[in-house]
Amino acid sequence: MTLDVKNIEFKELNEKLRESNSSVTLEGCCGQRFIACGMKDKSITIEGIPGNALGAYLNGASITVNGNAQDAVGDTMNDGEIIIHGNIGDAAGYAMRGGKIFVKGNAGYRAGIHMKEYKEKVPLMIIGGSTGSFLGEYQAGGIIVVLGLGTDGKLVSNFPCTGMHGGKVFFRGEVQKSAFPKNVCLSPATAKDLECIKEQISEFAHIFGYDKEQILNSQFTVATPDSNNPYKQMYVAN
Repeated sequence: MTLDVKNIEFKELNEKLRESNSSVTLEGCCGQRFIACGMKDKSITIEGIPGNALGAYLNGASITVNGNAQDAVGDTMNDGEIIIHGNIGDAAGYAMRGGKIFVKGNAGYRAGIHMKEYKEKVPLMIIGGSTGSFLGEYQAGGIIVVLGLGTDGKLVSNFPCTGMHGGKVFFRGEVQKSAFPKNVCLSPATAKDLECIKEQISEFAHIFGYDKEQILNSQFTVATPDSNNPYKQMYVAN
C-alpha cells in the first residue's frame, strides 16, 4: 500500500498508518514529526525526509527511510528496527531501551544519550559514518558501533561517553584517549568483544551493500565505564 503524504499533517498521517495494511510506503514525506510513534506490526518505507522523533516509542515496527532523517530518531524506542539510508540529526536513540537503529551515514550530537538495557533487552545502534559531540552521553546500557565508513578517519567529535556508566561503544579504528573522560576505559576490542556485534555488523553490511568481512577484519576499540557510579565524588559520604 502506498500513501501520498505530501500535504498531510502528522496526526492524520499516523491515523492513516494505523488503519493501513501491515506494509506501507509513504511518498512525499516532508518534515512530519512522530511518524509511527509507538507502533508495532508494521513495515513502513519512507520516501522523503521525516521530521523529528521518527519511531518514538517504537514497539516492534520496522521503518526504512530512503534518505536522511532529522533529530530524535528512535526516541525511547522499545523494540523494532529503524534503517536510515542517509544521515541523521541529533539525539538519535535518546533513552532507547530496545530494538536496532542502522544508519548508513553520519549522526549528529548526542547519539545514544541515556541509552539503557534491561535483562534480555539490549538496544543497538550502528552508525556507518562518524558522529558529533557527546556520543553515548550518560549511556547506561546497550551497544553503539561507529564504523567511520566513507570518512576521513575521524570517528567522533568532542566529549564522547561523558557520564557513561553502562553499555559499550565500539569504534572501528583508533580514537584519542585524551578526548574521553577519566571514568571511561578504552581498549583494543578482543575476539570475544567482537562476538557480541558480529551478527549485527553482518546485518548492517547486508542492508547497505558493504563487505562484512572487510569491516569485521578491521581493528576495533571498545569504550566501557570503569565505575558503576561515576558521580560518587559529587556526594558527601555519611
